[in-house]
Amino acid sequence: MKKSPSTAILSLGTNIEPRQENLAAAREKLNALPGTAIIGESSIIETDPVDVPEEFSSRKFLNQIVKVETSLDVWDFSEKIHSIEDVLGRVRGPVRNTPRTIDIDIVDFDNLVVETKELTLPHPRAHERDFVMRPLLEILPDFKFAK
Repeated sequence: MKKSPSTAILSLGTNIEPRQENLAAAREKLNALPGTAIIGESSIIETDPVDVPEEFSSRKFLNQIVKVETSLDVWDFSEKIHSIEDVLGRVRGPVRNTPRTIDIDIVDFDNLVVETKELTLPHPRAHERDFVMRPLLEILPDFKFAK
């Protein structure tokens, strides 16, 4: 019996120009993943940065939520998301929350609850962040976190 696809909710964000193009490239690469398709997307909103070093506090983000169906399991999906970030120029360094070409966070994956060093689901701070919740509730007004 074939397993039905999983549903993932992803938060996309960028604060390095060209921001619109960075989001479009991320969506394109998500749709290109094996057995994966975007089935819903919020409007794109501009937001102030949260928890960033002071020198980057003026760099506004563009944020968007996308709803995805995928035949990938959560671990493979998470690994491929990180690969997309890398391909699109995401740089990870010793200082957290510096500017990024793209940030793709898995907000929810089939209501799974996972707590490992590599992955925490649902995303532990998503419910506190306007840049996640505003676009999320735009496309999924009845969404509830598993925890």
